[in-house]
Amino acid sequence: MKKKLLFSFGIVLLMSGMLAGQNLQVHYDLGKDRKYVTTTLEMFKPDAWGSTFFFVDFDYNSNDVEGVSLAYMEIARAIKFWDSPFALQIEYDGGFGQYSTPEATYAYQINDAWLAGGQYTWNNPDYSRIFTLQLLYKNIRAKNDLAFQITGVWNLQFMDRKITFMGFADFWREDNSFREGSIGMDFTRTKFVFLAEPQLWYNFNQHFSAGGEVEVSSNFAGNQGFMVNPTLALKWAF
Repeated sequence: MKKKLLFSFGIVLLMSGMLAGQNLQVHYDLGKDRKYVTTTLEMFKPDAWGSTFFFVDFDYNSNDVEGVSLAYMEIARAIKFWDSPFALQIEYDGGFGQYSTPEATYAYQINDAWLAGGQYTWNNPDYSRIFTLQLLYKNIRAKNDLAFQITGVWNLQFMDRKITFMGFADFWREDNSFREGSIGMDFTRTKFVFLAEPQLWYNFNQHFSAGGEVEVSSNFAGNQGFMVNPTLALKWAF
């Protein structure tokens, strides 16, 4: 699942006059046993009281499902109407998916999560180097009432902004159980999740980019342990 990359830079982009808008990304996942397409629609809109960001992910033709096999959304609001690198943040995450067996098709819910906290943003004078650090309280429905999430987000521009290296890294508290083997009732229980998605883009112009990302994770999305899943992608900024 793609994560917010515009949102953490919203206030800085607003201050610099580089207002972000909407973009559509199409990723082909090259990971083991994945080989499916994901589309990501992002929107960022600043205003006098801060900024609003959301993205919607759709996975297609995974888990033996024809068409949309997963839908996931995050929406976040930054609150900042003062002159400071600090901002407040509130956020909601949620979604659902489906998978097929020879007998039937089944659906599952991605546990809703509410987050709130603050962030600090650093940038150089021309905004070609930006880094944001977030510390958030996290409530995961039916799993963790009192958890946390630490997020780092970066955006680096090279070659007169022709090359963009951007991404995020998340570390959060979440209880998960993984069955040991295909049968039996023995489980491995974990308490923390790590997810990072560095992206590299070549910007042909202000609208069209080509590149990809590498999803690096641990105990994420029902997968126990460490995983690396690269993608190839195209992006269109509206």
